[in-house]
Order: sequence, then C-alpha cells, then structure tokens
Amino acid sequence: MISAEGKIKKITSFFQSISNISSSDLSVIDNIFYPSTVKKNEFFINAGEDPDQFGIVSSGIFRYFYIDNDGKEYTKYFALENDLLISYSAILTGEESKFYIEALENSETLISSFKKFNNLIEDNLSLNKIARKLIERQYIKKEKREYQFLFDDAETRYRHFLKDYPGMVDRVKHFHIASYLGISPVSLSRIRKKK
Repeated sequence: MISAEGKIKKITSFFQSISNISSSDLSVIDNIFYPSTVKKNEFFINAGEDPDQFGIVSSGIFRYFYIDNDGKEYTKYFALENDLLISYSAILTGEESKFYIEALENSETLISSFKKFNNLIEDNLSLNKIARKLIERQYIKKEKREYQFLFDDAETRYRHFLKDYPGMVDRVKHFHIASYLGISPVSLSRIRKKK
C-alpha cells in the first residue's frame, strides 16, 4: 500500500505531468484520492457495472478489454504508471461499462469518486484546465490507435506497440498483445520471429 508521503508524490507527479499545478490545488486533490492495491487478475471495473470512480495507476499494468457473446476477448488498451483507469462514457452517461479493466500484475492505484473530482473542477479554472488536458490526452491515444487499426498492417502495429509500451513484451502474456494488435497469437509469433 502507498504511504501518505508516497501518495502525495504520485499525485504530484501525475498532475504535474499534465500541467503546472499549485500546491493549494494539489492539497485539495490529495484529499479526494485514496490508495488501493489491485492484485493480479483482479478487476478495477467489470463490464455491466455502473462505475462512479476512477483511478490513476501508481505502479503495475492494467488491461482494458471487451468480451463478445462467444467469450472471445478483445484488448482495447493497456494502462501503465500515470495512466487513468476509467470507463469514461459509462460515468458520463450513467450507463453500464461495456468493458473490463483487469490488473495484469499486482498494482497500486490512487482512486477518487468522479463526482467529487467533477465538483472540484467546476469551481477551479486551473483544475478544469487539467481535466480538459486529461481528456485530450486520452482522445489523442484513442485516435492514434484507430488510425493504426485502419491503415497499418500487423507488423507496423507491433512496432508501434514496442515503441508505445517499452518492456511490455516481457511483462504481458503474448495472447493479450496479439488481441491488442487484432491478430492471432500464431501471427504474433511469426512477426516476433522476423525481428
């Protein structure tokens, strides 16, 4: 579990990576986050849940994924240190999450109620700016991934994966990587052998 001092450092690191933030704003934000451990193979969010909280990854790896009616999994995204854990559309619409967020290794997070965070940013211009930048960062990642799926071949997507997630190939099961790339594990094995 993260210590109180470690929590402040993680929150500071996360929010400073987005934009300059005053110590008074950091103090306010610190009050609404609490540390939590998510063990390997545990879920931060389950499909079908109506989430009301979000998190920041302090350490570890998470996987966002869908499961179709036949039980096949489709990995949407990997979240590493300083990434968000959120089913944003579910929180905004009040609907159930369509995907799961699973810890792929023992992980530490900082969690907040979305409602509390939203109340803070409504009355604070600098925090509102940070929230906007967070959303922009997520949108850019999403748009980049969509482009890669539409226009890049599997080998190029794999090269992007290696660049975007350095060291992950040794930390994540290869069938999760294949799912993320939209290919079979056999195809991934062929691509890896060419390298």
